[in-house]
Amino acid sequence: MHLGMEIAVTSGVIATLLAEAGKAGRAECCGLLLGQAGRIEEVRPADNVADDPTRHFEIDPLALLQAHKAERAGGPQLIGYYHSHPIGHPVPSATDCEHASGDDRVWAIIAGGQVAFWRDGDGGFAEVKVGKVD
Repeated sequence: MHLGMEIAVTSGVIATLLAEAGKAGRAECCGLLLGQAGRIEEVRPADNVADDPTRHFEIDPLALLQAHKAERAGGPQLIGYYHSHPIGHPVPSATDCEHASGDDRVWAIIAGGQVAFWRDGDGGFAEVKVGKVD
């Protein structure tokens, strides 16, 4: 599933990501980015099941399983994942890089009132250009 280096994102997705990060406070929020190839249309929050959610994120495996099942049944595609950096910048951290899988999915990282999008490719993370759509 090669998504390229540009993706369309609805303004509602951006607003939801910023709101989720705000609600999580000092903990890292996390969840799934759903849509169609090349376009993120939905944010699906998931529980952060990491041992220390103020320092790491781990998306609830049940949320991932449900998203994959829904996609196979004709539902929205799992385009990628999101999480926040309560302290820091919207760039992949060393921990993010360690946990990257090279699966070509998009990661949205929310920090400091900004959202940045990255593609998890074979060579690590590469920033993805965003075209905002309504």
